[in-house]
Amino acid sequence: MKVLVAVKRVVDYNVKVRVKADNSGVDLANVKMSMNPFCEIAVEEAVRLKEKGVATEIVAVAVGPTAAQEQLRTALALGADRAILVETAEELNSLAVAKALKAIVDKEQPQLVILGKQAIDSDNNQTGQMLAALTGYAQGTFASKVEVAGDKLNVTREIDGGLQTVSLNLPAIVTTDLRLNEPRYASLPNIMKAKKKPLETVTPDALGVSTASTTKTVKVEAPAARSAGIKVKSVAELVEKLKNEAKVI
Repeated sequence: MKVLVAVKRVVDYNVKVRVKADNSGVDLANVKMSMNPFCEIAVEEAVRLKEKGVATEIVAVAVGPTAAQEQLRTALALGADRAILVETAEELNSLAVAKALKAIVDKEQPQLVILGKQAIDSDNNQTGQMLAALTGYAQGTFASKVEVAGDKLNVTREIDGGLQTVSLNLPAIVTTDLRLNEPRYASLPNIMKAKKKPLETVTPDALGVSTASTTKTVKVEAPAARSAGIKVKSVAELVEKLKNEAKVI
């Protein structure tokens, strides 16, 4: 089984995001960038499938700038066999990314595609579902457990009411939730080995994919500062304030 894993370069989750002075977007100058945490979970799941003997090859794919090679090298250090970068300096929306990934899927013909359910920068939670629509593959989103059973894939999904298990025909697309696994750290020997693993670079034009955006960012603003809280001396005072000031009871 060939497994394709999509990874995204995002602002590191420990970094406090700053908005540009002209409100045109997020300031990325001199900011630490990392692999999207949900993508780390996707890579880990693919590696575990290979360790179980289910997967035979793991291909990591990123759509983004040249610097995204850093995140692909991280995926290679974690256990991916080779990597592909669809290189573009444009800021792409979810549909454009899904179209680029669809072109890679058509080329590589994987039996399983794993993506993070969302990226922590845009928080759109769209690419996996759009890719499934474009490819016609079965999909299991918000996965907290993945099991391969013959030519079927059983995916346990986290939904509002609890858990739901769906049985998918392969090839299939899975998007990962937080509780699917705990990603490992790349060891130094594997980081060194990753430098020698193949990393192919292609352009959207070479894939025949249009990256023209159908959306436009009008303005980006930081959230309003929260007002300071207060301390109450008794339960009676708390109830009084909830009733007369907050008016929630």
